[in-house]
Amino acid sequence: MGKDLFDNHAAARETFETADEALGSKLSEMCFAGDEADLQLTANTQPAILTVSVAAYRSAIAEGLPEPDLVAGHSLGEYSALVAAGVLDFKDAVRTVRARGTFMQEAVPVGIGAMAAILGLDAAAVEEGCREAAQGQICSPANINSPSQVVIAGHSEAVDRACEILKAKGAKRAIRLSVSAPFHCALMMPAQERLAEDLLQLGYGAFKFPIYHNVDAQPNDTRSAVTERLTQQVSSPVRWLETIQNMKAAGVTKYIEMGPGKVLTGLVRQIDKEAVYANIEDSVSLSNTLEIQ
Repeated sequence: MGKDLFDNHAAARETFETADEALGSKLSEMCFAGDEADLQLTANTQPAILTVSVAAYRSAIAEGLPEPDLVAGHSLGEYSALVAAGVLDFKDAVRTVRARGTFMQEAVPVGIGAMAAILGLDAAAVEEGCREAAQGQICSPANINSPSQVVIAGHSEAVDRACEILKAKGAKRAIRLSVSAPFHCALMMPAQERLAEDLLQLGYGAFKFPIYHNVDAQPNDTRSAVTERLTQQVSSPVRWLETIQNMKAAGVTKYIEMGPGKVLTGLVRQIDKEAVYANIEDSVSLSNTLEIQ
């Protein structure tokens, strides 16, 4: 993950070297040739994805991609977006997301929580099904990704009940996800409280361009609001559908996903079929994206 960028772009190499220095360990080696099981640990996954995403962004800018007018990030990606906007120092970001991953992993014992993707129902129907399934436990929408994709999270038994209820309500599929913790639900409150202490210690730079935050899907260019938004994000749903709808209403017609994979590109395509889409995760995709500018 990220090795092609490292090998071919000085900006990416510098980004990985900075991450290694900030963490005091070879994150780069883990990304390029590490054990898959180690990389899948949330405390490693989060700084790894952040680093690859920032490396992709910096490489693209160095190669002539214009800076964006607006940015947004999905969950962890909000930190990458804040780095791109000049608000969050990259070293601070990579250390913070390592702590964030650790706090999230430790918040809920393995097996207690779960997540599931619900396909074919809108957010209102999913939320209603989650309320029916809760029965005194936690079960709620965690990622409102598109008009027909909502991820739910909570206690394992409640998530299982919700899957059955939502299939009965017309969901095309309800798929249990292989995740290490039930992210973006009330079970994450212990992690949120721990992370809040770390976020309060950070300094923020001036915004180069606004960011749409996960918790309210609204644009922000005020530094004093960042800590609260990032704190709330841990236990609140990611409002990705609303974010893209609001960005479209603000005049956005082109979306470029930075970092490994094309998941967000696929979600944006479901929300705004008329927009131009691209992703940058290696040299080939970077070159292809530059050609459409």
